Amino acid sequence: MIRRFGLLFVVGAVLWVAGCGSSSNPTTVTSVTVACLPSTIQSSQLIQCNATVAGTGTFSTTVTWMATAGSITSGGIFTAPVVSAPASATITATSTETTSQKGSATVTIYPVNLQPLTVDAGPQPQTFTARNEAFTSVTVCVPGTNTCQTIDHILVDTGSSGLRLLSSVLTLPLPPQNDSSGNPLDECQLILGGYAWGPVALADIVLAGEKAASAPMQVMIPAIGAPPVPGTCSSRTAGPNLGNSVSDLKANGVLGVGLFQKDCGTLCTTSNLVYYDCPASGCTPTSVTLPQQVPNPVTMLSYDNNGVMLFLPSVPAGGVTTVNGSLIFGIGTQGNNLLQNATVYTVPDSGANMGQITTTFNGVSYPGTIDSGSPGILFLDSATTNIPTCTVQGSTWYCPASPDSLSVTNQGANGNQGVVNFSIENASTLLNSGNTAFSTLGAPNAGSFDFGLSFFFGRNVFTAIENMNTPAGPGPYFAY
Repeated sequence: MIRRFGLLFVVGAVLWVAGCGSSSNPTTVTSVTVACLPSTIQSSQLIQCNATVAGTGTFSTTVTWMATAGSITSGGIFTAPVVSAPASATITATSTETTSQKGSATVTIYPVNLQPLTVDAGPQPQTFTARNEAFTSVTVCVPGTNTCQTIDHILVDTGSSGLRLLSSVLTLPLPPQNDSSGNPLDECQLILGGYAWGPVALADIVLAGEKAASAPMQVMIPAIGAPPVPGTCSSRTAGPNLGNSVSDLKANGVLGVGLFQKDCGTLCTTSNLVYYDCPASGCTPTSVTLPQQVPNPVTMLSYDNNGVMLFLPSVPAGGVTTVNGSLIFGIGTQGNNLLQNATVYTVPDSGANMGQITTTFNGVSYPGTIDSGSPGILFLDSATTNIPTCTVQGSTWYCPASPDSLSVTNQGANGNQGVVNFSIENASTLLNSGNTAFSTLGAPNAGSFDFGLSFFFGRNVFTAIENMNTPAGPGPYFAY
């Protein structure tokens, strides 16, 4: 009896345990879902990725992370790699409980296409004060090397094409660009009311992380430099040699991001007064091929290469001391350079009206342009506008006794029109105020309109480069 009772107890215990096991919930992971927000980012940007783990029973929600490009921490913080063209990375989270369960998300990475734009007192405020000049920094390198120099206070100019740096601030030994005869190639370019003279050199130009490799650029040299300025160059304008000094240029260089791919184009494929063949015996005008010419460096970027957008916030009457904005490369290539509701004003790419819109004032039409390199809104003359002028620091400006409000209509070659309302204040008061950024600064410009930096405040202004495709069609055009 005792032995039989013991056997029954053992069997009963086994059945009880089996019954408990069959009624419990097994521990298992059934899915892993990954979300990385935002899913479109730029080079080196950090974002948080999160994993949602689902399953049954008392399971662990921990995961291990992996990225096919860039890097990701154990906490899911993803750092994008540096890219020069759009790329993608797959982010995968794997369950530590059930390693066969994993989830993925794709992150799209674009090149960085933005760099700071600043209006301030300039590179040497202890010597002079720059006014209404928008500056950025540019990095140049000896081609194909890591021997580089970053130069600040480069004037951003939508009215010209090409990078030009003062020889007095450039410390790199850049190789020369020779002409078809094997001689050094120099250039005489009219810009900013004066001229720039000096050799063409080759450099890797880095803009917002994207590179224009082995791009021709101009080194601006002073009148006492070698080779000397030819008379055929200096006689082209009554303006000064802007390469003489930083105080003459009021910047360390000029970044021309205008409408055209080259700074001279087909005009200079025959002999002219822009490019010069400069052997030891002296410089003479010469023809140059398009690849030898100084290009708009934006066109040589790998991705955001069809134009630029300048953004500067609004500036009140009277001006402010400093303004910070953005120089954004590309039009419609990334989320931060979309045209959205901007009106597109196309311009001719050749002929007498090349690069010009039409501006109508008081029923009369005039040629116009949009030019961040000009300090104010430069238009017509005092006899036409009835606005008095005055001389400030050697230049003629509009100086009304009280703010003068005006209205014009801009029209593109495509027929698109838009009204521009602006005000002009007394330049003597503005320029002696201690401020450097003015939305109401104006000066005479007989027979035409030049919408300089004053026009840019409070607007997204696009400059599309000739023959480069954009969502609104190929350039050249302005849009705002």
